[in-house]
Amino acid sequence: MVLPNLSADQRAAALAKAAEARKCQADFKARLKRGEVTLATVLETPEAHVASMRVKALLESMPGVGKVWALAIMEVVGIAPTRRISGLGAKQKRALLVFDR
Repeated sequence: MVLPNLSADQRAAALAKAAEARKCQADFKARLKRGEVTLATVLETPEAHVASMRVKALLESMPGVGKVWALAIMEVVGIAPTRRISGLGAKQKRALLVFDR
């Protein structure tokens, strides 16, 4: 894959956009950890920055779920480790809701 040649302004804009996305994702993960947001609401209508997160990161942000438990949930449900939230199917979303606390 050939990377495009970006001007300094374009590169700075892309870096700022990526930093904003990471900040939004971190804020979301903190809200999920505190219980302000439920897994069901996330899967129904994910925000733009949240939809691009990996499912593993979403599960790890849930209270009481760590790296090992997140991978075990994904294996049981049949979700690839690299799958993003926006790429989940209806059956996978329903199966994940079983693990919502």
